[in-house]
Amino acid sequence: EAVSGAQLIAQALRAQNIEYMFGIVGIPVTEIAIAAQAVGIKYVGMRNEQAACYAASAVGYLTGRPGVCLVVSGPGFLHTLGGMANATINCWPLIVIGGSSDRNQETMGAFQEFPQVEAGRLYNKLSVRPSSLEVIPAVIEKAVRTSMYGRPGSCYIDIPGDFVNLQVNKSSVKYTECCLPPPISLAEHSAVSKAASVIAFSQQPLLIIGKGAAYSHAENNVRKLVDLCGLPFLPTPMAKGVVPDNHPNCVAAARSTALQHADVIILLGARLNWILHFGLPPRYRQDVKVIQIDICAEELGNNVRPAATLLGDINAVTEQLLEEFNRRSWKYPSNSEWWQKLREKIKNNEERSKGLALQKSLPMNYYTVFHHIRELIPKDCILVSEGANTMDIGRTMLPNFYPRQRLDAGTFGTMGVGLGFAIAAAMVARDRTPGRRVVCIEGDSAFGFSGMEVETICRYNLPILIIVVNNNGIYTGLDANSWEEMLKFGDPATCVPPVSLLPNAHYEKIMSAFGGKGYFVKTPEELQNALKASVTDKQTPSLINVMIDPQSERKKQEFPWLTRSNL
Repeated sequence: EAVSGAQLIAQALRAQNIEYMFGIVGIPVTEIAIAAQAVGIKYVGMRNEQAACYAASAVGYLTGRPGVCLVVSGPGFLHTLGGMANATINCWPLIVIGGSSDRNQETMGAFQEFPQVEAGRLYNKLSVRPSSLEVIPAVIEKAVRTSMYGRPGSCYIDIPGDFVNLQVNKSSVKYTECCLPPPISLAEHSAVSKAASVIAFSQQPLLIIGKGAAYSHAENNVRKLVDLCGLPFLPTPMAKGVVPDNHPNCVAAARSTALQHADVIILLGARLNWILHFGLPPRYRQDVKVIQIDICAEELGNNVRPAATLLGDINAVTEQLLEEFNRRSWKYPSNSEWWQKLREKIKNNEERSKGLALQKSLPMNYYTVFHHIRELIPKDCILVSEGANTMDIGRTMLPNFYPRQRLDAGTFGTMGVGLGFAIAAAMVARDRTPGRRVVCIEGDSAFGFSGMEVETICRYNLPILIIVVNNNGIYTGLDANSWEEMLKFGDPATCVPPVSLLPNAHYEKIMSAFGGKGYFVKTPEELQNALKASVTDKQTPSLINVMIDPQSERKKQEFPWLTRSNL
C-alpha cells in the first residue's frame, strides 16, 4: 500500500500527539495541511507567517506540547524566523515545517530557493531535512522530542517540494511511536540542603518566580513553599498567577525595593537577564546571595556567582525544598523589619496608582483605562498584552490569579505577538476550558503588526476581546489639532515625529469589517458599557478602541521594569 509524503508527515505528527497547526499554505505545502486535517489535527490558516509562528509557539507554552507552524519555501520560511527566535529565547517548544525547492533543481535558481536548513540553525535547537520519505516519522519524532526535552525550544523540519506528493510503500517506512514525556531530573541532595541553610539564615529573603515555574506546572508546590516558609515573592511578567497576584506575600508593587535590598534571592525558573537587571548593583546588593533553580546547566552562574545551584525540573526541585523545610520547620517571621519596609512601599505605590486611576480628566490616562478593565473582565480570563506603556502599566494594574494565563512580549521583547498568541490561547481554551475568555490588550502600535489577524479570529469565530489602548503613537502621540498644525510644515515624512501614528485611527472598524463587534470609546462610561457588552456576548469577537491622552505616560519613578530605551 502506497502513502504520500504529505500523509506521512500528517500521520507522524498525529502519532506524536500534535493537536494544532497554524500556517499559510501554497506551493509546495498545501497537501500537508489537507492531510493534517484528515488525521484530526486542527489547522488554522493565518494571514502572515510571523503571526502563525507566534501562535504555534504559544500552544507549546500553554500545553507543554509543541504547536506546528506550516509555511512555504523562501520568503514564507523567512517570515517564521521571528517566531522561532522568540520561542527559543522564551524556552517554548515549537515545530516549524517549511516546504523547500525540489531536490533536482537545487543550485539552479529554483522557485524560492534558499538555504533553509542552514538558516534555521541559528534559531532552533534542531534544523534538519529528512533524507528520504521512509525516515520522515523518525525525524518528526526526534524534532518533537528535542523541542520538549531539557530546555524547550524551536525545531525546524525542511521538506523538499518533491517529497510532498511522492509515494512510497508503507512497508518500507520507519514508523515510530510517540516519544516519552520529558524525563524529570532532581537537584543533588547536598545542593538542596545548602540552599535551605542559606535561606534559613537570610534576613531579607526574596523568591523570584519565573515563567519556567509556570511552564513546569509548579504552581501547587510553589504556593506551598511560599506559605510554609512565609517568603516574600515577586513574579516575572509571565509568571504572574503561579501564585495569585492577590496573595499577601506578593511584593510586585514594591519591586525595586525588594530587588535592591534582598540579601538572599531564590530564582525559581527565572534568569538574571535584562528583565531582572542582570542581578547586579546598583539594582541589587553587592553581597546578595543567589540560589538558582533551573532546568538548564548552562544558565547556572550567569552574571552572578551563585551561593547554591539546583539543576532540575522546577516543580520537582521545589518539592525537594518543601521536604527539606518540612524537616527543618523554619518560617520567615511576618513581623520582621523587612516585611514592614516592603508593606509600606507597597501601600505607597498602590495609593499612587489609585490616585492616577481615579482621575476624572479627559482624555483618559492608562491607569483609568486599566482600572475599569480590571473591574469588568472575568477573573479567570487569559490575558494577552503587548505594547510599550500598555504592557508595562497593564502588568502592574491587571492581576492574574491562575498560572499560564498571561502572555506578553516576553524575554525577547517581541512586538507583534499579541493576535497570534490570542488565537492560540482561544483555540486551546475552546478544547480544554470551554467558556474561558481571552482578552488581548494592545497598544495601537503593537496592534498594527498583525492587525489583519482579526479576519482569522472572525473566520474561526473565536470570541476574543481585543482592547486597543490608543494614544496615537509609539510611547506618545499627537492629538488631532497638533497633527493638523504639524502637516502645515510640509511633507509628513520630514516633519512628523517618528513615534507618531495617525490620530483617532478607527481600529474597531477592522473588526466590524469581518463581522465582529467594534466599539470606539472616549469616556469611562463608554468604556464600561463596551466592556460589559463584550464580556456578556460570549459568541462574538469584539474590539474596543479606547482613545487615551496621547501624552499619557507611566507615573514618575515608574516600576522600572523597562527603561525608556527599551520597548
